[in-house]
Amino acid sequence: MAASPPTTPVPRLRAAAPSRALGLALALAVLVALMAASLAIGTRSIDLSTVVDALLHGGDGDEAVIVRDLRVPRTLLGLAVGVALGLAGALMQALTRNPLADPGLLGVNAGAAAAVVFAIGVLGVGSLTGYVWFAFAGAAVASVVVYAIGAVGRGGASPVRLALAGTAVTAALTALTQALTLLDRDTFDQWRAWSVGALSGRDADTLGQVAPFLVVGVLLALALGRALNAIALGDETGRALGARIGRTRLLGALSITLLCGGATAAIGPIFFVGLTVPHVARAIVGADQRWVLAHSMLLAPILLLAADIVGRVVARPGELQVGIVTALLGAPVFIAIVRRRRIAHL
Repeated sequence: MAASPPTTPVPRLRAAAPSRALGLALALAVLVALMAASLAIGTRSIDLSTVVDALLHGGDGDEAVIVRDLRVPRTLLGLAVGVALGLAGALMQALTRNPLADPGLLGVNAGAAAAVVFAIGVLGVGSLTGYVWFAFAGAAVASVVVYAIGAVGRGGASPVRLALAGTAVTAALTALTQALTLLDRDTFDQWRAWSVGALSGRDADTLGQVAPFLVVGVLLALALGRALNAIALGDETGRALGARIGRTRLLGALSITLLCGGATAAIGPIFFVGLTVPHVARAIVGADQRWVLAHSMLLAPILLLAADIVGRVVARPGELQVGIVTALLGAPVFIAIVRRRRIAHL
């Protein structure tokens, strides 16, 4: 009697879906709570009832103006940038199959920084709304250059080629940035305020300028989940499963450029969010990239908003910029992940 073929673990995969959805709902609830806390907590604490009244009924009092004009744009910007960085980090690690990849790997941060320094030092642009477009353009150009260099030769834009090209381009652009800032003190002072990474001092116009690019980047990233699962098995296996490897990598690189470029242009470079959050997401939901992407886009703004709130509380009446706090929080978390569990190959 012939042995029956082995059954696939479909029931177990289906049984895991409710728990993953429950984790997603829990993360969403935490995110909503942090958004409320972000509106209420600051140098001047405001009651939640006053926050709700200011949002629903307006008002001309000092607290209502603080909520509407300062904290609402800041919170929404933190939400948008967090979503962008979380998705970009997960997407980059999946595409390059490098668990240590972060949004700086493809030269995005370095390109944005070089463009901002050029705009300030050479063109005399002095406002955030003026050089935000230079930051985005620099990030896009750097990503295109990295992809073009990585695609030269046999094999096309492989993960290793992209990582090496990104490292080389980042080194060159960083040297250019340092040279420009060392030659002009005024340029250095203006660039320093942007490079630390901050949600403060940004208004609704900043979010409005980058929002269209972030939306397109989010939609592209979420649409690539199934293809990322296929190419995670290797290029040959992915092709056998019907994945279009070149198209997936090109669209992935475009999504990373839009997400990282928009986020970096808006608030400056933020480190460890795109690197750490995908590892936490994979520890919760496993290797399915569709769930990893979904959880990353909620966990990253949770980390960013929590860091922003901590920065406001620990340094009253001043505040620590969110880029500093994410580095302080993200580094120990990532070290703990590395020590407690073996980083999976992607």
